[in-house]
Amino acid sequence: MGLFSKLGQSTDLVEGMADRLGVDFADSIAADPEAEGRKFRRAVLNCSHCGNQAGCADLQAENAHLDEAPSYCRNRDMLAHRPKV
Repeated sequence: MGLFSKLGQSTDLVEGMADRLGVDFADSIAADPEAEGRKFRRAVLNCSHCGNQAGCADLQAENAHLDEAPSYCRNRDMLAHRPKV
């Protein structure tokens, strides 16, 4: 998989996990684009290094809502501390 494909897939997974957890990155990025944009970029890069992206994609496909990110999620702590919508 090429770099841009991997980053695109990781972006989709981060956004999907955030949606299932009730986390809205859009509002926080709109409020502080520089700082919050860096946090989102870091989350995408963390995700791109995950060894279980296929499992995460399957989990998201099977669940419209999650109470918490799975234990293997490299963004679990960050997502747990984000404001919910």
